Amino acid sequence: MPAVPAFGALQAPAHWRTVDFISDLHLGPEEPRTFDAWARYLGRTRADAVIILGDLFEAWVGDDAAVPGSFEARCGQVLDGCQADMAFMRGNRDFLLGHDFLARHRVRELASDPTVLTFGQQRYLLSHGDLLCTDDVAYQQFRAQVRSPQWQQAFLARPLAERQAIARQMRAQSQAHQATQAAYADADAALARQWLRQADATVLIHGHTHRPADHALGPDARGRPLTQVVLSDWHIDARTQRAQVLRLDAQGLTRLPPEAA
Repeated sequence: MPAVPAFGALQAPAHWRTVDFISDLHLGPEEPRTFDAWARYLGRTRADAVIILGDLFEAWVGDDAAVPGSFEARCGQVLDGCQADMAFMRGNRDFLLGHDFLARHRVRELASDPTVLTFGQQRYLLSHGDLLCTDDVAYQQFRAQVRSPQWQQAFLARPLAERQAIARQMRAQSQAHQATQAAYADADAALARQWLRQADATVLIHGHTHRPADHALGPDARGRPLTQVVLSDWHIDARTQRAQVLRLDAQGLTRLPPEAA
């Protein structure tokens, strides 16, 4: 079993009474209705904080792509209009999203995946989720390559137009690959339990697999029930329209459509 990664820590401040989690929106100019739904949600959410657990964007080739008038710049304007505190963890599509863009739009960076959120007296383990999909060996090898500082430095040194062309090519290859697969790789339940035990948490919240569900993982050593909560992806433009917000408050976790959140 893979080694347990080092955990980050996020302490919810006292004024956080309601926290929303979203992931896997895969925003891009090709899906304007998904963008519009996200913009409406961020502009109207009643949550005190919104935590984005990766793949907010379909692709991110560098912060220098957010030039005035670009789709990336429009997304920045939406972030600026959100009144809630925001935090972001990188996913497998937007791992190149940089410190500058996040700081410019007052989004807190969650640099460690996974990260332990302490909310009230409870500890929640947050992840994008791709590290848990250990059966996808080819992807794990690719992930290790592109997350290295050397690879990222070399890629970001390329001209912007070249990076955008590479992203389009990789997106086409990904879509072709997905068309031949029955489903996304799923998270390893034994590894999820190991993470939770190591983090002294009882609830793991993640995205990536596009399989929204709650999974009982059995009890921990103290008899506390362990739960794996998988976030929904957002596809408003798809034939099967799906979008969901996971809300945490004093009553626990609730799944909501964006317009109700």
